[in-house]
Amino acid sequence: MADTLLTNVSYDEKTVSIEYQVIHSDRRDRPLLVFLHEGLGSVAMWKDWPANLCQLLDCRGLVFSRYGYGKSTPRPAQEQWATDFMHIQAQQFLPAFFSALGIDTRTDQPILIGHSDGASIALLYAAAFPEQVRATAVLAPHLFVEDATVKNIALARQAYLTTDLPEKLQRYHDDVDSAFWGWNDVWLSAAFQTWNIEDEVADIRSPILAIQGREDEYGSLAQIEHIAQLAANVELYVIDDCRHSPHRDKPEQTSDAIVAFVRALL
Repeated sequence: MADTLLTNVSYDEKTVSIEYQVIHSDRRDRPLLVFLHEGLGSVAMWKDWPANLCQLLDCRGLVFSRYGYGKSTPRPAQEQWATDFMHIQAQQFLPAFFSALGIDTRTDQPILIGHSDGASIALLYAAAFPEQVRATAVLAPHLFVEDATVKNIALARQAYLTTDLPEKLQRYHDDVDSAFWGWNDVWLSAAFQTWNIEDEVADIRSPILAIQGREDEYGSLAQIEHIAQLAANVELYVIDDCRHSPHRDKPEQTSDAIVAFVRALL
């Protein structure tokens, strides 16, 4: 995997250093794929899948670690994510990040590819900035909180406290506590249990590809089925024998679905 870079981004009354990686920057006439990671993800956790997908599509790519993750500025221990943290990422951080990198999304509309929390952020961006996104492909998105989601996030908390999970995550984050507790605490908070972005998803008019594993342990197929019921231009793709991370569990099937979706747009 290529080396990552750092850039300063100012948003939400703070300035942070954000880790990012650019793929095929020389292909300026090709579409830009922007990858948004899961709740415990980072640039490193994607591994080579973004680069492989960009190669298949002959596209540029942009991968980054959100504040608190990877090699980006860590979250201070006393700082907790707000219940609207995904809205803040979509509506405040992403525009500031694109601006910091000199990307004019009005003329260079990105195709967003998000996983889990990153998928929800991608949907929120598409809803907020309809003229500044070409399309969105989401893997295992969250639209609302389900019992299975809370149960498995609680199990992850127990594993973090009692197993070698912190050591396993350290290869992906400079400050593993920053990444884990920011995600885990907000999802298990009482205030977050009513979190819901269905109203926002109903505003999306650009094409959406929604992919989910049939055995997703963090959410039922109702998540993507609701996208199809709410938004105007949606394609669903369910993968058998696949859990919460389609790009890891079934990378070829996931890539093939996205390739077909993107090629139909070009």
